[in-house]
Amino acid sequence: MSIQKTLTSFVKRRAAELGFSSCGISKARRLDEEAPRLEKWLKEKRNGKMGYMENHFDKRLDPRLLVDDAKSLISLIINYFPQEKIEYNSSLRVSKYAWGEDYHFVIKDKLFKLAAELKSEAGDINFRVFTDSAPVLDRAWAVNAGLGWIGKNTMMITPRNGSFYFIAEIITDLELEYDAPFGGNYCGDCSRCIDACPTGAITGPRQLDASRCISYLTIEMKDEIPSGFKGMVPPWIFGCDICQDVCPWNRFSLPHSEIRFMPVGSWIEWNKETWQALKESDFSEVFRRSALKRAGFAKLKNNITFANQSDDRE
Repeated sequence: MSIQKTLTSFVKRRAAELGFSSCGISKARRLDEEAPRLEKWLKEKRNGKMGYMENHFDKRLDPRLLVDDAKSLISLIINYFPQEKIEYNSSLRVSKYAWGEDYHFVIKDKLFKLAAELKSEAGDINFRVFTDSAPVLDRAWAVNAGLGWIGKNTMMITPRNGSFYFIAEIITDLELEYDAPFGGNYCGDCSRCIDACPTGAITGPRQLDASRCISYLTIEMKDEIPSGFKGMVPPWIFGCDICQDVCPWNRFSLPHSEIRFMPVGSWIEWNKETWQALKESDFSEVFRRSALKRAGFAKLKNNITFANQSDDRE
């Protein structure tokens, strides 16, 4: 057995043992096929006020610019579909991915452990780990690694269990065996995600106007939600799951087994009045290891007020 095959088997076995749902490996190269789509998306200002998306264009396409002499990109996914629905005391909603501990903490712990063990097996290798934390086209690389396809809602969908996954990467100068890209697209004639998006953010199959996406409006856009969206945005105060909830492939979603993704914190039982009365000191304590801190206190309060006003009028 070749050293590449031995190390590839090691990576995939340990990834599974560490709790990753799937692992695929691509040859590090420039994603020339993605360049026109990314350039068009940015030119049309579909990124809204996410100016950082305009930075590092070439690095987004070529992992060899992130890790010197990179040869392999290891794509990993980890399930965050909850074991049971939260019974909220209010109509305000938080995206499923933020119910537990901030996924950056959870996944990076696993990534660094896997990379360190790989280095121990392979010798003096160079690597970097990523999970939504650098200019990496994670969904495109996951498809390249054979893990799934890009659905009409622009999410990466796996053929077995849908799309409620985080995606992460290890880029390394170690040469491994490479998986074949995922072949085909299995959305068919279904347009449920497009039809269900209340703000019209999904402008066509695999076309997202991020500036209209509820996740963008409640997290990435630090200004107040524009008044023009009143009556259009359901009571989501952090993120949105609508386009995934209606996807038929997510009927096959299985509950995750990561204890750190379990719902934590008293916020689960808060009613609308408790949310509205939230103080910054309580926000800092309750959400100190939560993804909700990404929005910041002022933004979250604005979202709560906006959602409560919209809810009161319905």
